[in-house]
Amino acid sequence: MATDYTELTESNGKHPRTARGLKTKRKLLDAAALEFGEKGFHEASITGITQRAGTALGSFYTYFDSKDELFSALVKELSNMVKERAALALAPKQSAIDAERSVLHTFLEFARDHQEIYRIIDEAEFIDPQSYREHYEHAAQRIEERLAEGAKAGELRSDIGEIEAWAIMGMNVFLGLRYGIWSEEKSAAEIAEIANGILARGITADKGPG
Repeated sequence: MATDYTELTESNGKHPRTARGLKTKRKLLDAAALEFGEKGFHEASITGITQRAGTALGSFYTYFDSKDELFSALVKELSNMVKERAALALAPKQSAIDAERSVLHTFLEFARDHQEIYRIIDEAEFIDPQSYREHYEHAAQRIEERLAEGAKAGELRSDIGEIEAWAIMGMNVFLGLRYGIWSEEKSAAEIAEIANGILARGITADKGPG
């Protein structure tokens, strides 16, 4: 399970000042993602995190004030990672429908590499409701912006907006759960192509001409 939580949004003023400090903080973040992902927030412990990271207990408090603060930082970081991966998936002059296929493909691969994301984000609903809500609101907003660009280009209906964006996001989230976390029986490319067909053609039967 690959992790790389190096772009943490700093909110407590505890910035690493040396390369060694950056490395230590990265170890703590990587270890925390595994600890929270495997045990859940309540069963996870600061001691367990530092043991996984191979750091002294005091190192934790050099960068974080509490387990809650670290958890909130991870939620924001995971959200940022999803955003960055989606941006990298987009290609210049890509159609609106193809853009959604590329983003879903990338998200499925991300979910398979970072399976801890689902447990951490789900628990955030109760541990850090604001970060939980922001995670989904920001994701839906990005989809809505892409749809708006497609409508402006004449590729999509002009009345598509927020509801459609949330519907697409919901589809992506649960496809990630089914085919990224529960099993990998189909390739990410195949799943994204099938989902893309729903967006492009709907699910009604083609009855042919009159």
